[in-house]
Amino acid sequence: MVKRVRVVRMSVEQPLWRALTAYRVLTMAYAVLLAAFARHDYERPWIAITFLSLMAVWTLATLPKVGSAAACTRRFLGADLALALIGILVTPLADLQAQHVDGPTLPSIWTAGSVLAFAIKGGWRWAGFASSLVAVANLIERGEPSRDTLHNVMLVWVASIAIGYVVEVARASERTLARALEIEAATRERERLARDIHDGVLQVLAMVQRRGAAIGGEAAELGRMAGEQEVALRTLVSSGLVPPTRLSEDASEGAVVRTVETDEDEPADGGETDLRTLLAPHAGSRTSFAEPGAPVLLPSAAAAELAAAVGAALDNVRVHAGEGAQAWILLEDWPDEVVVTVRDDGPGIPEGRLAQAEGEGRLGVALSIRGRLRDLGGTAELISVPGQGTEVELKVPKVSRGKAGSVR
Repeated sequence: MVKRVRVVRMSVEQPLWRALTAYRVLTMAYAVLLAAFARHDYERPWIAITFLSLMAVWTLATLPKVGSAAACTRRFLGADLALALIGILVTPLADLQAQHVDGPTLPSIWTAGSVLAFAIKGGWRWAGFASSLVAVANLIERGEPSRDTLHNVMLVWVASIAIGYVVEVARASERTLARALEIEAATRERERLARDIHDGVLQVLAMVQRRGAAIGGEAAELGRMAGEQEVALRTLVSSGLVPPTRLSEDASEGAVVRTVETDEDEPADGGETDLRTLLAPHAGSRTSFAEPGAPVLLPSAAAAELAAAVGAALDNVRVHAGEGAQAWILLEDWPDEVVVTVRDDGPGIPEGRLAQAEGEGRLGVALSIRGRLRDLGGTAELISVPGQGTEVELKVPKVSRGKAGSVR
């Protein structure tokens, strides 16, 4: 079954739309109050009252339109800017002295909200277009523009273009981040599948190869074929051709959708598992297990991954340390982390052997052990001295954001 996990992250544009919504309401109220205090200066107050009433109704009725990029359509932007331009041009009709006095226009600074909507929606080019129309309207309204008029026009023009440019940069950054998350998710899923292949198929093929060579005859031929398939499969895993996780971005909602393959019976919330119960079956005549007296509780997925890493370490003991090697498992439950140590008395690992094995496509330590611990937010440290055995120390923090789940 394919499980779609939606991780919602807010778009960087959303705070700008919210700020624009508040700006439009506040500047609408400011323009109305400004006109109310200067009502005695209007030769035709009914023009001012009509326009400001229309502007107030329009502002409140279109608040949802400036709530997101999807809702803010081109038609709305055109109508909104047209209203602002009309307000600027009819100001001299309401106040005959407006062309001779550097007073505010009827919409006042509410006009900047229309220009900012263009900037957030379409970037700096749209902002430049809208602010240029506002600049022309202001110059026409003034007739003979003063220094203050030119200053205000230039301020709106530069500010809107700058905001539009910032929005475009933010959108490009979001696309880059979405791509980086996609690559990270694909890499993690590829490594998880490679671990599963290593723990299952590759181990079986390697065993068939060894047993066939030991038995001889027709079994030797089967062992040779198994060895060839093992090499081919290791090459496939190490080349990165394992199907990746699909991670896509929903641009309209600013969300990331991650699709992963899971078992049909996998629960949504695995609860907690006592790690001791997963490690105890490894105990035997050649493997000793030391555990705390109290339960060592971890989220089930995290406990399963840690137990699988321990199993991979023990597999390495059986394969590389020899049939007669003795292994010890020590489980420690510390306040901030869980530590599992796997030690053996085998011949140890020669210096540089692990790097050589990874180069040959043998990724047992890199994927089955270190890869799992990295996904849990933990670490895996391998200490080996030739002739003195090998020790693998696995540490998982109690608070983790690993892929397998959050640790208490």
